[in-house]
Amino acid sequence: MSNPAEELLDVVDEHDRVIRTATRGEVYREGLIHRCVFVLVRDPAGRIFVHRRTETKLFAPGAHDMFVGGVVGSGEAYGDAAVREAEEELGVEGIVPRPLFRFLFRGDGLSWWSDVYEAEWDGPVSPQESEVGWHAWLTPEELADRLARDEFVPDGREAYRRYLEHYAG
Repeated sequence: MSNPAEELLDVVDEHDRVIRTATRGEVYREGLIHRCVFVLVRDPAGRIFVHRRTETKLFAPGAHDMFVGGVVGSGEAYGDAAVREAEEELGVEGIVPRPLFRFLFRGDGLSWWSDVYEAEWDGPVSPQESEVGWHAWLTPEELADRLARDEFVPDGREAYRRYLEHYAG
């Protein structure tokens, strides 16, 4: 789709039940609850794919993220969206995200159901230039250093906090 603001999304309630559809622009303007996927991608050495979003993104332009992902299209399953988004953003084919957990993110007047996955990728990546302005594979320690000094998307920060708790518990 040429204009992301016109993409149709499912609007959901606080129990993740679809109540209607709306354009992404309308969803963001009105702060409607919708669905997103987050995929934490590691290489075989355990390093995490981290990137900086381009300045043209509708949400958190120029911020860093340790997840690839995005909104779930109207009628699309979470798992299908996770594969689509990860493959698009990384420029790869054949990634297999493993579901971990789901939570309702709330921040700055925006809310969305966040379905979190992880995947391993053992090959080159060719990140989508319209989405990714910079990228690197970072160790968890290097990522912790960046989290302390760089701007990261708020939903990614929250998802990563929950991810670390998921494995600590």
